[in-house]
Amino acid sequence: MSDRGDEEERRAFSSKCDVTSHSDEAGASSETQQGYTPVALKLPKWPSHGELSETQYEHLASELKSNPELKELDLRRNTLNESGVELLCAALESPNCRLQTLRLRGSIVSERCCASLASALKSDPSYLRELDLSEIKNLTDSGVKLLATGLWSPHCRLRTLRLADCKLSESSCGSLLSALQSNPSYLEELDLSGNSVEDSGVKLLCAVLKNPLCSLNTLR
Repeated sequence: MSDRGDEEERRAFSSKCDVTSHSDEAGASSETQQGYTPVALKLPKWPSHGELSETQYEHLASELKSNPELKELDLRRNTLNESGVELLCAALESPNCRLQTLRLRGSIVSERCCASLASALKSDPSYLRELDLSEIKNLTDSGVKLLATGLWSPHCRLRTLRLADCKLSESSCGSLLSALQSNPSYLEELDLSGNSVEDSGVKLLCAVLKNPLCSLNTLR
């Protein structure tokens, strides 16, 4: 694509994004007081069939790597390209990226995407605090196991993980809870509603909750 064409697509892409800036208020975080204003970027289905082009992924990745004010990225209901998600997750590992919330609810997330997300969670430092993967129906046991390796990492600081209505198997739920048992200090909210936790998962969950280091206070 020519530079002119690329710039035109970037402008069209930006015009479709819903950007929200949160001004400084009393009680704002020290980071905000130092001049960083949290920004939320919400992407509706783009284009109409919900698939982002490679160039659009590159624009998003560039924004993540260059704008430390960007705190929230909402890609709900979009069909995610594997190579595109790898670009985004590589951007999450950038020292300039301060993204705290990533919403992929109802999207198509492949096994390779799960591996990329796990890599982002394992990055040092990892700023991601909320990950919403609810209503993703194509998550496989192997994909969830890959994701669990990210939760297992001592660098993971995720506080909220939503996996509601993903049709997770007993094995997948077990992988997630085993990871939580190994790294219980940070996750505060876990949503596994609508999945097959079963007896083995309940036993693992009880073991997690008994751990004095467990920070979990909301479980669905």
